[in-house]
Amino acid sequence: MPFSRGARHAPQPELAQPLARYAAYRRAGDFIFLSGVIAVNPTSGLIVKGFDDIPADVADTLGRTGEFSTDIKQGPILAQSWYVLDSIRRTVEGAGGQLSDVFKLVQYFTNLDHFPYYSRVRKLFYPDVPPASTVVQVSAMLPTADIMIEVEATAYVPQR
Repeated sequence: MPFSRGARHAPQPELAQPLARYAAYRRAGDFIFLSGVIAVNPTSGLIVKGFDDIPADVADTLGRTGEFSTDIKQGPILAQSWYVLDSIRRTVEGAGGQLSDVFKLVQYFTNLDHFPYYSRVRKLFYPDVPPASTVVQVSAMLPTADIMIEVEATAYVPQR
């Protein structure tokens, strides 16, 4: 990945940690099942709300324009999409796999109009063959209305 690994405002843990009492992921044989990942740094409590909450080089790659009217509309979903997919990448790597081992994504959106922005970011993580995919619109997500996307992933990582 051509992106930086850490958030600009706070260090990120290696795994996407849950905000409540459940596992970030579970292994079942050669399969790894990730819980839904949202754009919140559990260590700092930072909710990713826009380009300022992700590394500057990533924000530029995603299309930050510097124009308030554009960045305020596109920035939140682009930044959250990157944060969530990068968290999935780090979690799968922490479990002994790599992002290409992820074969299924389930994406939950509060607004399906955001899907094209997310899809653009997903192509950066999966430039060749994307995982099988399900997209669902939901009325709201926890912990706040600022959360626009949640993604759960399933990976095949044979045990050694």
